[in-house]
Amino acid sequence: MLRLLGAMSDTYSPRHYVIANTDKMSEDKIKTMEAERHKHSKELQYQFIRIPRSREVRQSYMTSIVSTLYATFYAFPIVFKAAPDLVLCNGPGTCIPLCAAAFIMRFLGIKPVIQVYVESICRVENLSVSGLIMYYFADHLLVQWPQLKDKYPKSEYLGRVV
Repeated sequence: MLRLLGAMSDTYSPRHYVIANTDKMSEDKIKTMEAERHKHSKELQYQFIRIPRSREVRQSYMTSIVSTLYATFYAFPIVFKAAPDLVLCNGPGTCIPLCAAAFIMRFLGIKPVIQVYVESICRVENLSVSGLIMYYFADHLLVQWPQLKDKYPKSEYLGRVV
């Protein structure tokens, strides 16, 4: 994902990184990438926003419904306030609540937010649950294995992107 973010132009600025409130590693990696990207600029063109994870690793699907709804309540004001042009996401931790808010913005005619979901490189034969949901709602669903493109024809295969 950092490779994609690093290749994005400053047209997508300021950037709002929405990460799970328990995710310290992603924040450190993004800070390093942003520092390298703008080492000659003192102006911060990004911010971190934290929301509860919608699903923890090994959490049951039944309890994840409640935690996803809880995270969605956090995501809606964030997305509506930022009014992004693009939501670039991966993984279940924060993806579904943010994309639901972006979809509602589009559905209500407030703003057409482009949604791009990047499926994990670990997904070789089937999409993840988040990928299956986003297959129907994302403007672009990127897969990293050609056999997934064959199995899910609406997806896009660009090779390894993360």
